[in-house]
Amino acid sequence: MNRAMRRAAVFLATGAYTGFVPFAPGTAGSALALLLDRGLRATGSEIVYGLVVLVLGVGGVIASGVAEKHFSRKDPSAVVVDEVVGMLVSLYLIPVSWVGLAAGFLLFRLFDIVKPFPCRRAEGLAGGLGIMADDVIAGVYVNVVLRLASLVWPGLLVGA
Repeated sequence: MNRAMRRAAVFLATGAYTGFVPFAPGTAGSALALLLDRGLRATGSEIVYGLVVLVLGVGGVIASGVAEKHFSRKDPSAVVVDEVVGMLVSLYLIPVSWVGLAAGFLLFRLFDIVKPFPCRRAEGLAGGLGIMADDVIAGVYVNVVLRLASLVWPGLLVGA
């Protein structure tokens, strides 16, 4: 792989370098995803949102694998594209209010840290797939929890 491609992969894997934040890089990557979420929602297209998540997900698997070699360690903390994609999955197709956005963020960070089944097992997959899979699963869990919460408290999460 040439130098320019490796640099592009590291740029993507580190969430446009947010992964180099010295304290809680995963939280910084999740916060970046909130900004992306707002931008994607502004397009008014669920298809565009879904395609961006898909492209970032597939690109993230590849870039994370490259980043592991670049940093010479398994699942380096600077790699946060998994948090970006997982957070976007958490919010996909849910018209969340600001309260819902905050709840989704906090739930995602909790699930990313606790790693409920099968997240920890998925994390053991090889290369970039292992880096990405646990966060995508955590994102699916958060998405389901937000949907269930919106049934119990309509308007608390879903809305403006």
